[in-house]
Amino acid sequence: MALIFDMDGTMVDNMMTHHRGWQKTLAVYGLELTLEEVIATCHGKNVEIIERLFPGKYSIEERERISFEKERWYRSIFLPDLKLIAGLAELLETAQKNGIPMGIGTAAPKANVDFALDNLGIRHYFQAVIHADDVEKGKPEPEVFFKVADKLGVPYANCLVFEDSPTGAKTALNAGMKAIILTTTHRAEEFAEIPSVLRCVSDFTGIDILNELENLATN
Repeated sequence: MALIFDMDGTMVDNMMTHHRGWQKTLAVYGLELTLEEVIATCHGKNVEIIERLFPGKYSIEERERISFEKERWYRSIFLPDLKLIAGLAELLETAQKNGIPMGIGTAAPKANVDFALDNLGIRHYFQAVIHADDVEKGKPEPEVFFKVADKLGVPYANCLVFEDSPTGAKTALNAGMKAIILTTTHRAEEFAEIPSVLRCVSDFTGIDILNELENLATN
């Protein structure tokens, strides 16, 4: 059995900063979106988001530059507020002490992953870290979770995913994995029709991870 974590909105409550970063960056390039529109459309790999919003307009080099601008703004703004979501530190420690393999599968670019893991001092908990630069296709394609599980050496069905978005929950479904959802970004009712979702929680404080994995193994 293994644990796979999404990062943004799941390990750290940073999605509103990301949304405002997208809103600010897209406005510079002539696309004015409300925060609600940003939340609905800006998910997945950055270069895929930009191509989706500006189809055929920018080369891959230009999309990477726009992505870099947005993420640099995010890191500079969010650093003072960077912290793990409540209960996660204790869950990571319990899992490590019990020999449970753990990995991260995120649509974030490498620079943002390094920013979070190194500033929080938690890199040592994870035996696999797969980010946007490691995959050809972003979520909801299951490639990112497959690569984490393969690196951990655990069958896909034996992985429990933690996510915060409907796209992430559908990625778990497409990977044949079950998921627990953090409601930091989306409402619980948005996940009602996604069969991969075991339940939704506001944070990690009420999760008995050993019991969760035992239930997953026997069901």
